[in-house]
Amino acid sequence: MLHSLLLISVCALAAPVQTGELIFPVNPQHNHGSSLVETPEGDLLAVWFHGTGERQSDDVMLQGARLRQADRTTGTWKTPFVMADTPDLPDCNPVLFVDPRGALWLFWVTVQDNQWGGTILKYRTAKQYTADGPPQWDWQDVIHARPQDLQARFTDVLDHAEEKLGPMAATIPKLPALLEEGRRAADSKLSQRLGWMTRLHPIMTSDKRMMLGLYSDVFNCSLAAFTEDWGQTWSFSFPILDPDISKLSNIQPSFVKKKDGSIVAFMRDNGLPKKIRSAVSSDQGVNWSGVSSLDITNPGSSVECIALASGRWALICNDEDGRHQLTVYLSDDEGATWPHSRSLERVDSGKGNFSYPSMIQTRDGMIHCTYSYSTEGTPGSSIKHAAFNEEWITTK
Repeated sequence: MLHSLLLISVCALAAPVQTGELIFPVNPQHNHGSSLVETPEGDLLAVWFHGTGERQSDDVMLQGARLRQADRTTGTWKTPFVMADTPDLPDCNPVLFVDPRGALWLFWVTVQDNQWGGTILKYRTAKQYTADGPPQWDWQDVIHARPQDLQARFTDVLDHAEEKLGPMAATIPKLPALLEEGRRAADSKLSQRLGWMTRLHPIMTSDKRMMLGLYSDVFNCSLAAFTEDWGQTWSFSFPILDPDISKLSNIQPSFVKKKDGSIVAFMRDNGLPKKIRSAVSSDQGVNWSGVSSLDITNPGSSVECIALASGRWALICNDEDGRHQLTVYLSDDEGATWPHSRSLERVDSGKGNFSYPSMIQTRDGMIHCTYSYSTEGTPGSSIKHAAFNEEWITTK
């Protein structure tokens, strides 16, 4: 408690700080979907997927890099190394997490048929990961997803689709075929259980209960996976599914726990109205409210929200009609309003891509993030790391 109070006091008196650097020089490969953690020793460890494309490219692997605490002032990252590489299959969407015991987790998906609906959800753990190079992985397994009541709930959304869409339904010539395709997927146990993908950090809802966000591009919705025995067994929530089909496209959930114990999910909009989506659970993430929208634009790009030591919440996202602007928002009231914001990256539309951020707060109170980075005129891409404090967000 004393440490937290001191940290809050120090942060409150701090001057605005913001730094950034590329983790590695821009290269011609597709580098995307990063995740970041702080190790118990104070180092930063990042992971991303790297290859000639995404799900359609069988050479895609997971790469990682380390920033030693002593090198934070210079921003000098160690040489990238392989974190996972399934032979001749794409490995995508990695997520890193350090649990309360200090064990490192790597979650990701391996794509079986070059389609997102054919992914298998996997994880690795390591107790030894402080040396240069990749962690010494001591366990690996597959997470077999089995969402609760998905078939009935998804079919109900489809059955009322034309009613909910109203006159808009007549403007979608392919609607009947799309609804029939959705019903076939809902009737298939294999379709229900494959294709659940990771994107953002899990949270701990108790000392032992981990809550991992999952989403499906087949069903265009999100859910949560839980383990209370460090990955030996997993259970799953009911899907985050609003009866209104126009609110169906909520994916890539970022979970934040409120002081009253309820959990808020912030999600990418994969359809209309191109706003960040949200839902609330009052029972530790098992059941979810209907889906609502924040007054923040989302162009179909990943978002992450975290609770800070000060009690504020920070949210990072693309908030223009494109991925050329990456903005950090700050809330004083647990996400009810977002009065403070500042652009971390901004160029004209079509001149750059800064997307899929991963955000953490380190023990010194600084906020760190990594994100996909490319600019016009420089062929290829990299992963960028940025660090800033709350004062930088609120000072313009």
